Amino acid sequence: MNPAPYIGRFAPSPTGPLHIGSLVAAVASFLDARAAGGHWLLRMEDLDRPRCEPGAADTILRQLEAYGLHWDGAVLQQSQRDDAYAAALDALKVRGAVYPCACTRSQLAQAPRNHEGEIVYPGTCRNGLPPGAIARAWRVRVPDVSARFHDRIHGDLEQNLAHDVGDFIVKRADGLFAYQLAVGVDDAFQGITHVVRGADLLWNTPRQIHLQTLLGLPTPVYAHLPLVTNAAGQKLSKQTLAPALPESGRSAVLAQALAVLGHRPPQELNDAGPAELLAWAGAHWHIENVPLQPAIANPVA
Repeated sequence: MNPAPYIGRFAPSPTGPLHIGSLVAAVASFLDARAAGGHWLLRMEDLDRPRCEPGAADTILRQLEAYGLHWDGAVLQQSQRDDAYAAALDALKVRGAVYPCACTRSQLAQAPRNHEGEIVYPGTCRNGLPPGAIARAWRVRVPDVSARFHDRIHGDLEQNLAHDVGDFIVKRADGLFAYQLAVGVDDAFQGITHVVRGADLLWNTPRQIHLQTLLGLPTPVYAHLPLVTNAAGQKLSKQTLAPALPESGRSAVLAQALAVLGHRPPQELNDAGPAELLAWAGAHWHIENVPLQPAIANPVA
């Protein structure tokens, strides 16, 4: 039996333009797909509408094209997929796998937190809403067992969802569907076989696998990349004022991204353009060469 064709994806949130950290994720997912002779799809994760910046999605598309990263097929937009997420939530309700929750952030302020700083839900509403309480969100029940998964960069990992996360939200109090639900539904819809993304999402993976199992969806192969940080050790983001990718000197920026990924171009490519750099990187791509440790972003003149 022939293996399923490789289908990868890049899924930025249009909260602002791409920066060097998001370029690293885009380049790695692109190269991993192209090196396998596969497809590279693009998804705009504009699920959290209040955080999305007008015009940012178009800016991201222009940036990807300017850096030689050309995707296959139409761009999927999460903001147009509420019906699919609602159907998935209904399926979870039929299974009794989710329950309504009335807890507010202030009520959970004293709850324990995991190593990522996230609240570990204490199960307040697991056996029913408190008297007089009104449902605000929906949570999925998680088992008290260690879930194991393999990451192509980090190796074999495990997490106990009950101890490390607790029953997590799949539909928020503001009526928006949660990322954990949407990403699994969309990966299945697009036929994604391989996910290459930043290590900040590494410990989201067991939650997504749990939902995939409940919904009967396939589980992709995962690889989580080293983050790019500022000098203070903070992940580059809009919140940490990460600068947008420059309009000039793109080859130097792309070479820096490849170096972060353990694929530093040779000196003879110092004057190469983005297309030539990506062609070299695609021919030499080995995800085993991607380092574990974060990288500090260096300004490119």
